[in-house]
Amino acid sequence: MPLHIEVITPERKVYEDEVDMVIAPASEGYVGILPHHAPLLTSLGPGEFRVKKGGGEEVLAVFGGFMDVREGRVTVLTEAAEHVEEIDVQRAQAARERAQQALAAPVSAADEQRARAALQRALIRIRVSERRRRRGA
Repeated sequence: MPLHIEVITPERKVYEDEVDMVIAPASEGYVGILPHHAPLLTSLGPGEFRVKKGGGEEVLAVFGGFMDVREGRVTVLTEAAEHVEEIDVQRAQAARERAQQALAAPVSAADEQRARAALQRALIRIRVSERRRRRGA
C-alpha cells in the first residue's frame, strides 16, 4: 500500500503522487515515513525532502512548514518548495555570496537575521543541486 503525498505552498501544489517512502527534514532531525506509519504532526526545518518511488528518488528543497501523516496520507504545508530541476545554481551561489557579505558587517540584528536566512536558503539549494549532480541525474 503506497503513501499518498501532497506538498503544498501558498502559491501552488508542488508535488502529488503515490510513493513508497518519504524522508523529511523534521524539526528534530530527518524522519522516514513508510506506509502504515503512526499518525504524526511535526514542524519541518529547511532541507532536503526526498521521495522514493519504485527504486527511484525525487528530491525537493523545502524551507520550513509542517507535515501531517495519517491513514496512508502525507500532507506537507511549506512556505516554499522547489524541485531539484527548478534550482538555478548560479543564482543560489550569488545569493550565498551576497548573504556572506551582509553577515560580514551587519547593520542591525534584523539585517543579520535576514542574511542568515538567505544564506541558509542558498546553501540548501546548492546542496540539493550538488547531490543530484553527483548521482548523475
